[in-house]
Amino acid sequence: MTASTTRRTTAAHSRLAAVGSIAVAGALLLTGCGDQTKDGGSDTADTATSAAPLADKLPKEIRDKGVVKVGSDIAYAPVEFKDSSGKTVGIDPDIADAMGKQLGVKFEFENGTFDTLLGGLRSNRYDIAMSAMTDTKDRQEGIDADTGKKVGEGVDFVDYFTAGVSIYTKKGDDQGIKTWSDLCGKKLVVQRGTVSEDLAKAEAQKCPAGKKLSIEAFDNDQQAQTRLRSGGADAGSSDFPVAAYAVKTSGGGKDFQLVGEQVEAAPYGIAVAKNDTELRDALVAALNAIIENGEYQKILEKWGAAEGAVKEAAVNGGK
Repeated sequence: MTASTTRRTTAAHSRLAAVGSIAVAGALLLTGCGDQTKDGGSDTADTATSAAPLADKLPKEIRDKGVVKVGSDIAYAPVEFKDSSGKTVGIDPDIADAMGKQLGVKFEFENGTFDTLLGGLRSNRYDIAMSAMTDTKDRQEGIDADTGKKVGEGVDFVDYFTAGVSIYTKKGDDQGIKTWSDLCGKKLVVQRGTVSEDLAKAEAQKCPAGKKLSIEAFDNDQQAQTRLRSGGADAGSSDFPVAAYAVKTSGGGKDFQLVGEQVEAAPYGIAVAKNDTELRDALVAALNAIIENGEYQKILEKWGAAEGAVKEAAVNGGK
């Protein structure tokens, strides 16, 4: 989930062709990585940590407890979501699990609404936030995107994926929408605190008199999809992997369609407190290790998201 209005660029080309590959992911819902929620901290933590190749890079406190607490909005398929058995699955949990093997710890996902995750990180409820969160300068510096005011010390990001933002409509009823400017006079549903909401607010200011862009924001993307599906809006917007997954899976592929091209291509980052540089650097090492050994690529291919792969971990690469 992205969030910044300071940069708006159209992706070099549409990735609509990737939608087909998303279908493969749909068949894997029941064979995900397993429940990442509350499954760490066992008596064997010391043994697992000592056997891991990168364990010595972690802060001692985390090595000792054997768990990294992860704040995440677990309702954003295919990035992170609950499968039919209630297990937490998706791109982020799989990547976290692979990194955990390198570090000798479990990544324990805890559910929260997206716009509260950084607050939870600041209050030490979580060690990291990993939730399809776009690395932006505002978040790095602790700036509220709406007010421009500083609300915290900011965070560091370990960038691990790249995604743009897409618009989708009910299937067979695109309302003449091809670009963001076509949303003037329409009603758009989005998830609160995301780049989709920020882009919509920016676009609304450009709309001519008599063609207001109405924006309805929800706590999670599934609620926004439900609103559009029921006819309560003209279009929805979310990150491309999520929009493409909804198009392919909702109603057996009969509910939605993508329109236009992606915009605002930017990196997803794992958020870490500014003063937690040891943990940040350990995450960089673990991510680079799974990129090098090929496990990272296999995870993205499993979820139909290989086009968003990065070649190496980066710190604070967002603009």
